[in-house]
Amino acid sequence: MTRPSPAALAVLTEIERRVLWLSTAVIHHANLVRPNTSGLKVGGHQASSASMVSIMTSLWFRHLRPQDRVSVKPHASPVLHAINYLLGELDESYLTTLRAFGGLQSYPSRSKDPDPVDYSTGSVGIGATAPIWGAIARRYVGAGSGRQYSLLGDAELDEGAVWEAVLDPSVAELGEIVWIVDLNRQSLDRVVPQIAADRLHAMFAGAGWQVITLKYGRLLEELFTRPGGPALRERIDTMPNPEYQRLLRCDAAQLRNRLPAGDPAIAELVSDVDDDTLVAAVRNLGGHDLAALDGAFEQIEDSRPTVILAYTVKGNGLPTQGHPQNHSSLLTTEQLAELARRLGRDVDDPWQAFPVGSDAAVLCEDTANRLRRKSVATAQPPSIPLDLGRVQQGTTTTQAALGRTLLDLTRRAPDAARRVVTVSPDVSSSTNLGGWVNKVGVWSPDERVDWFADDADTILHWRESPGGQHIELGIAETNLVGLIGELGATWSRWGEPLLPIGVLYDPFVSRALEPWSFGIYAGGQSILVGTPSGVTLAPEGGAHQSITTPSIGLEQPGCVTYEPAFAIDVEWTLLASLARLGKPDGTSAYLRLSTRPVDQSLADVPTDPAARERRRRQVVAGAYSLRRKENPAITIAAMGAVVPEALQAAERLDQVGIEADVVCVTSPGLLFQAQQARQGLADGPSWILDQVLRPTPLVTVLDGHPHTLAFLATVNRVASISLGVTRFGQAGSLEDVYRYHGLDADSIVRAALDLR
Repeated sequence: MTRPSPAALAVLTEIERRVLWLSTAVIHHANLVRPNTSGLKVGGHQASSASMVSIMTSLWFRHLRPQDRVSVKPHASPVLHAINYLLGELDESYLTTLRAFGGLQSYPSRSKDPDPVDYSTGSVGIGATAPIWGAIARRYVGAGSGRQYSLLGDAELDEGAVWEAVLDPSVAELGEIVWIVDLNRQSLDRVVPQIAADRLHAMFAGAGWQVITLKYGRLLEELFTRPGGPALRERIDTMPNPEYQRLLRCDAAQLRNRLPAGDPAIAELVSDVDDDTLVAAVRNLGGHDLAALDGAFEQIEDSRPTVILAYTVKGNGLPTQGHPQNHSSLLTTEQLAELARRLGRDVDDPWQAFPVGSDAAVLCEDTANRLRRKSVATAQPPSIPLDLGRVQQGTTTTQAALGRTLLDLTRRAPDAARRVVTVSPDVSSSTNLGGWVNKVGVWSPDERVDWFADDADTILHWRESPGGQHIELGIAETNLVGLIGELGATWSRWGEPLLPIGVLYDPFVSRALEPWSFGIYAGGQSILVGTPSGVTLAPEGGAHQSITTPSIGLEQPGCVTYEPAFAIDVEWTLLASLARLGKPDGTSAYLRLSTRPVDQSLADVPTDPAARERRRRQVVAGAYSLRRKENPAITIAAMGAVVPEALQAAERLDQVGIEADVVCVTSPGLLFQAQQARQGLADGPSWILDQVLRPTPLVTVLDGHPHTLAFLATVNRVASISLGVTRFGQAGSLEDVYRYHGLDADSIVRAALDLR
């Protein structure tokens, strides 16, 4: 692309000024014009938006292509909406609805905003990394090419998840990744004293990235060529961030006093510069110079990831520019009026479009035509069988059943199996995915040699190729859930539904929860498998014993949670979870599995086909009767690994004349939804409650926090005792650990007797 002519730059500058006005006015209207009956601050970030205006104007109106995708930093959402409005992608009526119910969202939302948004952002750091995982997902489905831009604030680089992604070995090969850092050196509360661009440069370069530093604009660069210019450059280069930020608040006389710092060469230089030029020069950073930005975009290589460190002024062009507390400050009505006069706008007609036929209007129309994307035809997700027909025998674990079910799927439903992609953080073998990995291979953009293919002692074969279906990441759970979120969005992005399954140790689900939850909010549909889980992992001790994860599954929106007790339950719940993926009304799932070997005959799966199907429907709906007496005096509702203890307790109660039902709970979340539906608080079926829970006193027990199942007592309003784990774990034998936490058969029997 040729450099823009002076005339083209003038038109681009006109659009830049309009974007600044619109993004500022949108926030002003939401806070100071629209009626506010609650009195709560609506909010918005005029200063954070202003620092991004030049970067986004240059990107959209000069360099972006229809195949490219952009993640916009959360606080710059008004800039995105302003650009979409100028391009005809957003109706004017929405400009008055920022942060209003049904209007423009607080932060860019791919699923809720009315205009085009490529990536949902809002949780700091996730928007930076999402395009990395989006790039891998696009490569996986073979959906063409195009750059993946991340526009992020410099404070986001404080997030550990950012560097976990940067350092993952697979990322250095993604030449389509471009990060543009809004280096305004301010955070929410203050001017950041120690943002060292040289250090950031070295960190990115050390990870194999191309680094482009865009520090000064043309006006400052010209001053640096004059006598005293090199001293001025060194002075600005070496001054602390807070001192530079203070200069942004100075008039020309104050600058002439502060800048020289005793250097006569600098004093002589600034004395020869007129007031307006001197004030403008101090603020003339590269991130606001359209020509300099154009040059930076032209330098991008496509053979490795690129980061552009663009120096900016927070609040650039606004009365609040450079102020240390401008993060969420709002212009007053008087300040907005002054801004309108300076930009040639009318506060009474703030949304005025460019005159038809004007150069700016023509550029907007040309840009809109250039960026228009073809509609994507969405393929139907594959048909998932309800039952693979396996008869589970012997002793096995629910963790082992995961890998076996995936292998069975390749034989019984190969079309569906081809859409499955598994992801793990270096735990494939220890989570029983070895057989699956050997069967389907490991995904890599290019074919790689397996140097151990002829080693007879090698059990796990690492065949890497573009046809593989397992992706192995480094040990970083946030990377894993970021990737499965993007793999779970390919149905809507590229029209190719995938069935992504992420497998990690259950104790680390909490670590990964926030980015996974945000991925669900953003429309990514995936299955997260936590295994092994709970204090059942007895010898590992408290460091690796998850307690709260069953509650997480119960409470996470957009997610169905299952904790199977038997291998057949794993098969049925996994198939049901796969069937929910890759479609507009789809949902994610969380499966909590165990390494406890369990006698599969305890599942007592009916042999009659109709009875087997009835059991399957109950398993998928959330619970089933594992032991049902004619006149029970007590019900024991157990979940997951502790079901054998519940059965033992029921047998012992029988011996003292107390008949006990045993209900195997597979999904507390679905049972809670059924209870909500029965009470008229939600839509959905409630039949499962009638089929499995009878109005008897209730003991609930699980390897997790007891409150997860405590609500079951409200179904029939019965007396209850809830057993579970409320303390950090201890290392020991399974018997000792269960006894310590009150999960053993003795504890269940005592609880049942206490309810008599």
